[in-house]
Amino acid sequence: MTDTVSKEEQPTLRFKDLKLEPSLQQGIDDLGFEFATPIQALSLPLSLQGKDVIGKAQTGTGKTAAFLITVINRLLKEPEQEERFNGEPRALILAPTRELAMQIEKDAQTLVKHTKLGLLSIVGGMDYQKQQRRLQNEIIDIVVGTPGRLIDFVRSKDLFLSETEILVIDEADRMLDMGFIPDVKRLIRETPFKEYRQTLMFSATFTQDIMNLSSSWTINAQQLEVESDTVAADTVDQKVYIVTTDEKFTLLYNLITQNQLERVMIFANRRDETRDLTHKLRDYGIKCATLSGDVPQHKRIKVLEGFREGSIRVMVATDVAGRGIHIEGISHVVNYSLPEDPEDYVHRIGRTGRAGKTGTSVSFACEEDAFQLPAIEQLLGLKLDCSQPEAELLQEIPKPEISPEREAERKSHQHEQRRRRTRRPQRRSSSN
Repeated sequence: MTDTVSKEEQPTLRFKDLKLEPSLQQGIDDLGFEFATPIQALSLPLSLQGKDVIGKAQTGTGKTAAFLITVINRLLKEPEQEERFNGEPRALILAPTRELAMQIEKDAQTLVKHTKLGLLSIVGGMDYQKQQRRLQNEIIDIVVGTPGRLIDFVRSKDLFLSETEILVIDEADRMLDMGFIPDVKRLIRETPFKEYRQTLMFSATFTQDIMNLSSSWTINAQQLEVESDTVAADTVDQKVYIVTTDEKFTLLYNLITQNQLERVMIFANRRDETRDLTHKLRDYGIKCATLSGDVPQHKRIKVLEGFREGSIRVMVATDVAGRGIHIEGISHVVNYSLPEDPEDYVHRIGRTGRAGKTGTSVSFACEEDAFQLPAIEQLLGLKLDCSQPEAELLQEIPKPEISPEREAERKSHQHEQRRRRTRRPQRRSSSN
């Protein structure tokens, strides 16, 4: 049975009322958090008692802090075993993407800074030997990771999960979508039986398939849901502009410059589209970067940090960034192309309007992808405001004055694109 609360019923709870361990409370105070969010107020009184919890709430509502506070408080409150070896974490947090795992680690670092707890993220695309050395040479209490890299370390006998006291599965529905459930099952088999560990699951959506799996991973789990009037956060003002494909870039440029937008995320469906769009925006002098699956991890980190610090004004991303990217102050999300999966729309626009702040999403519906709108509206349970752009947003923009350096960079990019298009796999000769 699921405990569901509406907005009118959402409880008010101060963190200090939870009687958390002092060093954890100090970290919460440093962040300026006084009141729990609805999902935190609903889940923490149960999870802090050691109960298994399945929590569902919209993106940007504090689910990460809900399970991190539970994990950290438990590890501080309950003494560890007298003899514990390197590579034996007390808590394991599973996340579907590198970005989300590293964001969880970043959030955890702020909460454990007054404690002696050891923390490590284990994700692909990062220095394998560095992660291995830390596992071999340090006592790590909390491991946050993606399934593939975690399994690599389990196989190499650098990571042992038999002493795991608390297991967190974040965004389990995304794990299913990405085909990670077999890996998740394997990792869970390495942990103690569910009777001997605490298990927490949090997500914005839970499919029936995930609920079926959860019954084999949890014991008498408390199913909690914070009900909302809409699937998407009501702090996001959603607009849809009806445009032609040829008008999209002009509209985007004018939208950014005329409104003097300083921190914008733009989503496109394909990697080549994100690259081309980034190059065009740079031609017009807009500080811009790409975040997609083919960008090396060290560059992704650099892009995210630049976006956080403000040295990058616009980030153009594929849905690899649709979840798990929590950056303060994103005022606008632009769907340059509408996603094929309606749920990706919800996660995209969830990058703005977070933690009670307001934000704006602007979607471009051209002749190629306007047919995606009905499915999105059906999921949202509302009719989106579709209109023609104001005349000033479609006013012609001059051709950019490109510096010699940018011209060289652009030609190099065009050459690489032509090379990729003309490259063909060699046919193998058949033999009798």
